Amino acid sequence: VQLQASGGGLVQAGGSLRLSCAASGDILVINSMGWFRQAPGKERELVASITSRGLTHYADSVKGRFTISRDDATNTMYLQMNSLKPEDTALYSCSAVITGTTSMKTYWGQGTKVTVSS
Repeated sequence: VQLQASGGGLVQAGGSLRLSCAASGDILVINSMGWFRQAPGKERELVASITSRGLTHYADSVKGRFTISRDDATNTMYLQMNSLKPEDTALYSCSAVITGTTSMKTYWGQGTKVTVSS
């Protein structure tokens, strides 16, 4: 199984970006999915998560600005990021708990960099 994250880039404060995370491989069911971020010198933190039933959770710092969603038909998760702030600058990674034909595991994507200029 592979997770491919994309959509990062450089944006001015107040702008928007949409991140995508596409899963491929031995997939029967994608259970929970989530976006994490790690800024330089800081620990990785959970930004948002979504269950297989569509229940969502957001970090307090992004509530009202970010929206997580998923498309099970294409095994893709999205993170719509609006009203971006310089403090949102980080490497964003996606993760998913996936059930395959032989096991259920947690997988990680390679990350996509988001830079928000002031």
